[in-house]
Amino acid sequence: MATEQHDVVILGGGNAGMGVTGPTRAAGLSVALIEPAELGGTCPNRGCTPKKVLVAAAHAMDEIARAKHHCIAVGESKLDWAALIDREKAMIKDLPARMERALEGRGVTLIRGHAKFAGPRTIVVDGRALEAKHIVIATGSKPRSLPIEGAEHLITSDDVLSERTLPREVIFIGGGVIAMEFSHVYARAGSKVTILEVQPRVLGEFDPDAVAEIVGESARIGIDVRTDVKIKRIAPLNGRLRVTFEQGGQEHALDADRVVNGAGRIADVDTLDLAAGQVDQERGRIKVDEHLRSVSNPAVHVCGDALWSSPQLSPIATYEGGIVGRNIVDGPRHKPGYLSIPSCVYTVPALASVGLTAAKAAEQGRRVKVHTNDLMNWLSTRTYAETAAWSRVVVEEESGHILGAQIVGHAGEELIHIFALAMKHGITATALRDTVFGFPTFSADIKSMLG
Repeated sequence: MATEQHDVVILGGGNAGMGVTGPTRAAGLSVALIEPAELGGTCPNRGCTPKKVLVAAAHAMDEIARAKHHCIAVGESKLDWAALIDREKAMIKDLPARMERALEGRGVTLIRGHAKFAGPRTIVVDGRALEAKHIVIATGSKPRSLPIEGAEHLITSDDVLSERTLPREVIFIGGGVIAMEFSHVYARAGSKVTILEVQPRVLGEFDPDAVAEIVGESARIGIDVRTDVKIKRIAPLNGRLRVTFEQGGQEHALDADRVVNGAGRIADVDTLDLAAGQVDQERGRIKVDEHLRSVSNPAVHVCGDALWSSPQLSPIATYEGGIVGRNIVDGPRHKPGYLSIPSCVYTVPALASVGLTAAKAAEQGRRVKVHTNDLMNWLSTRTYAETAAWSRVVVEEESGHILGAQIVGHAGEELIHIFALAMKHGITATALRDTVFGFPTFSADIKSMLG
């Protein structure tokens, strides 16, 4: 078998892999990209892009429910679930082809198939051998498997985005971002939703008070969130599924039409034969240095959801891909920085966050001033009849720099970027507070969130 020579071989055609191709091809390096499925990976095909179509429908349902506060009389709304799924599929159907054209335009060699290592710098794919100076692992993520009796009955978020029948009752095992977002869509579509979380609270990485606001809003629309539970088994029963679990020392059982794995995602690297590539890992996590290179084989780089040390977000995958691409071209000079990159949980209303929570700042020994606001009685909140509105901004006392912000509702998924911009460019809380915003807008409330 002849071995092909390339400067760079990328495993995975998602946002991270695409991000690598920009700097490397601009520098004139020969690049091959290997992808076994649709180009684009999780985000455009099975993640954020199709999910947001469903979330947009949930927003519309929420607006209709609040129409009476604006003196508008409307009848009962009904969501056509099958038609919504069809709309979602239509919205994303052209994305892989568009990405393939982008690769062609960049002069990247696209290879279809499943890749694995055959040596420190060698990849094999369907009987084809490729040797490269640099190999990039950008294989994305997959749903976390759960060690539960009857776990084979679980469906994943991929299935949620494809099932054209709206279930009457849904149970999510796990209370992560995926579970919270889809539960709000299901509940507003008319499904009865229960979330079973093993930890003391859902969305454990977010500010607990912000999460409490979302949990309260979830309860308001009928979502039953249960924490500190232990799932014992999932079993078919009369054409449905029964979930048996323990909570508070007692055994309980709930029945549903659909049980969804909402326990998050893990790096999809277990079929790569990392040992053959001399790539060290621990519990499925590739050990990387500060430049996103394998600590045991510096010719191998890792970015996107295949990394364990950064949030699994599509903008971060693209960002990390760009850093890897620049390190391949320039040498190991570039390091990622995540503090000013925002994240959002697209419940309705959304929870938006950037930087440090107050608790994290305290753990680091930072002297901070914490500005917490219940926004429910603010004029803008009442104008738009918001059902949940809250904010917290963490400011370093000595420098006045913003270290973090969390917002629930109040257009937080948009406003959070102003705080992120301030953090990235060192704009102080005082300077932000002195900025003149258009009025009346949600943005105009930022200065009040800081004082």
